[in-house]
Amino acid sequence: MTEHRDPDYRLETRLVHEGQLRTPFGETSEALFLTQGFVYESAESAERRFLNEEPGYSYSRYSNPTIDMFERRMASLEGAETARATASGMAAVTAAMMSQVQAGDHVVAARGLFGSCRWVVEDLLPRFGVACTLVDGIDLGAWRKAVRPETRAFLLETPSNPSLQIIDIAAVARIAREAGAMLTVDNVFATPLYQKPLALGADCVVYSATKHIDGQGRCLGGVILGSTEFVETKVQQFLRMTGPSISPFNAWVLLKGLETLSLRVERQTANAGFLADSLHDHPKLKDLIYPGREDHPQAELIRRQMSGGSTMIALDVKGGKEAAFRFMNALRLIRISNNLGDAKSLVTHPATTTHQRFAPELRAEMGISDGLVRLSVGLEHREDLLADLVDALETA
Repeated sequence: MTEHRDPDYRLETRLVHEGQLRTPFGETSEALFLTQGFVYESAESAERRFLNEEPGYSYSRYSNPTIDMFERRMASLEGAETARATASGMAAVTAAMMSQVQAGDHVVAARGLFGSCRWVVEDLLPRFGVACTLVDGIDLGAWRKAVRPETRAFLLETPSNPSLQIIDIAAVARIAREAGAMLTVDNVFATPLYQKPLALGADCVVYSATKHIDGQGRCLGGVILGSTEFVETKVQQFLRMTGPSISPFNAWVLLKGLETLSLRVERQTANAGFLADSLHDHPKLKDLIYPGREDHPQAELIRRQMSGGSTMIALDVKGGKEAAFRFMNALRLIRISNNLGDAKSLVTHPATTTHQRFAPELRAEMGISDGLVRLSVGLEHREDLLADLVDALETA
């Protein structure tokens, strides 16, 4: 196989071409290698391959040409030294965190996390002797106060799911460095286009590639990005031995999704901005939160940290759960789903789905009211989306 090497092209070009490996057949589209294993020219070659003394592939749980292309392209997009793909976004979060800690260590995490991410740090890690402290991610003093001598890892997501709070990555990264801890950032809501955590001082970035990277509701996937030292030693060993591997087919689908990522996200963001401006003063809404508006509580930080708004809007419907349900059920074009980042616009009621396991007081701490509806804006015509939302709000 020959590697397609690009000069320092701009992001949109790299999304189409970066990391491509071509076979002697000279295919235009990236090749899909649906194979579990690989053969060797000799027993000596197999030995050298397993000792990492000879380049090549040995088993698709460890590496695969199609997966390799997806990882290379993601690393280029993120500005990371290297990347490893996983079977899902939660596999990426779990592997990234488990690779950093051992019994006796301590993790500090922001409260405003996706429900499954909080389960990893609150429930899973303590089973293996790793303590956890949850803090208000916006409060930098809380991060400093939570640090212990045994603190080894920080975890946050920004914008947060689903309340769209913004955490100062650069400031938290400084606190983590002073504590001798690694900072991992879940960058799903910002997408790789609008926020660069590694450039802001983070050590590791994770994605659910299921969301914007696929963007068309087809498959699951996740990515871990960071330094060669961290990813190829600690993360690779964890993935190799525990097996949360992405399939070559899913990696190929995600690779093709990257080709249109900027087009899709830019259109979705433009639609989201239009809807946020159009609905902000609607009488049936208690609040509307959108990172692209100047009235966002952290608008100044957003200008410093992000290069674009978001495809996500948080709508707090007056009347609580009952009104939110009436609104959601009245939608005709926009569908109810717990996914996001899709070409189709989707709504979710976090209090009864993604964050339902938390007690009401904990949801309140995370900014999740009973009336909160998370809207993931898609590629439909913006006027059709607005008409659907306005009509449904009239029933709330």
